[in-house]
Amino acid sequence: MPECTLMTATNTVATQPPAAVARRRLLQTMLAGAGALGLSRAGLAATIPPTQGLRPTKSRARDQDILNFALNFEYLGAELYLRALTGQGLTIQDTGSDLGAPGPTIGGRKVTFATKVVADLVKELAQDELGHVRAARLATDKSIPKPTIDLQNSFTTAARLAGVIGPNETFDAFANEDNLLVAAFMLEDVCVTALKGAAPLLAEPAVIESAAGFLATEGYQAGAIRTLLVQKGLGALTVKLSDLRDTADGDGDTDQPVVNPDGSANIVPADANGLAFSRTPGQVLAIAYLNPTAEKGGFFPDGVNGRIR
Repeated sequence: MPECTLMTATNTVATQPPAAVARRRLLQTMLAGAGALGLSRAGLAATIPPTQGLRPTKSRARDQDILNFALNFEYLGAELYLRALTGQGLTIQDTGSDLGAPGPTIGGRKVTFATKVVADLVKELAQDELGHVRAARLATDKSIPKPTIDLQNSFTTAARLAGVIGPNETFDAFANEDNLLVAAFMLEDVCVTALKGAAPLLAEPAVIESAAGFLATEGYQAGAIRTLLVQKGLGALTVKLSDLRDTADGDGDTDQPVVNPDGSANIVPADANGLAFSRTPGQVLAIAYLNPTAEKGGFFPDGVNGRIR
């Protein structure tokens, strides 16, 4: 099976029709591949099922559950950037817990960076995400272990569904720095919207302050990644991946790529009031699993750990 690099993907994107037609074709492509995702042809933009395990009222217990839910994604980010930077992931000291042994990570290797600015950014991202993992684990009474994480098949599935690559091609997030930035875009925007969506669910001031710190950092990270993608001329790829996220997480049309329809840069994905949008835990899982009705898959082949699933 051929390994697709962004040189191939960029050449494909250059011949795409206008955004409205491209979106319709994306939806048709996803529906045609619905069998691979276990979905019905009624459409992927289905109602997201209620999230299991989200307690109905604000409490310390719910705060702890939300912290552990977020920890799944901090593990994911840390594994992505640490492996890209060093070739090694998190240590057992940062992944195990009294709630169980950590799951394996599939894929990931050291990236050969072409530019210093991207190498420096990934170094910061790796340090930040490792810090987030440690901070979230300390903030919980009983932290969850790292779930099984897929950094190999998940990106290929996402890229195929989005039409970034062909149905028989693979997408290696670690092949070069451009691929890594595109992969990071797929995840970072979701983390920002997930943290914003969690804000009104939290009760304890200390947890709210910590969550605000996480959100601010993730926002800086996402903005840096979006800026570099624009500078590298990779905006067309993000249109396809943005459409994929929008389709997976429900009927709305809120996700935004790094370029506007007129070709101008769109670094900050905000609404008319300059506000970022929110995602519910269910919407976040729909994207992470690459399937709005699944209980596992995509980036978490065995599902996430913790009460909220």
